[in-house]
Amino acid sequence: MGRSRIDIHKVVMEYCMPLTADRKKALRTLGHNLKPVVTVAGKGLTEGVLEELNRALEDHELIKVKLMVADRELRHQVVGELCEKSGAELIQEIGKIALIFRQAQKPNPKLSNLLR
Repeated sequence: MGRSRIDIHKVVMEYCMPLTADRKKALRTLGHNLKPVVTVAGKGLTEGVLEELNRALEDHELIKVKLMVADRELRHQVVGELCEKSGAELIQEIGKIALIFRQAQKPNPKLSNLLR
């Protein structure tokens, strides 16, 4: 009585399904004012960078990554590898900044960029 009921099937399906164009648009809007929290420099995707990336994605879900790579093609490769190794999805890439998203296992409302 008075409580809203959560449709578990809907939540599970939303979690498992690939992102729709509307969902990506909403994530781009949320990501507009974010600052990069991970930087990939000249050494590329080191173990330390991947650990920090996974921690940031688990905490914030939606993050910006700064890529200090001059060559455009190499930058695209690094972003692809970064998303593949972290299980994240590329939302947008503009210049040397990539906006990526990965649903957290246990979202923390205090840290998540989606729940604030």
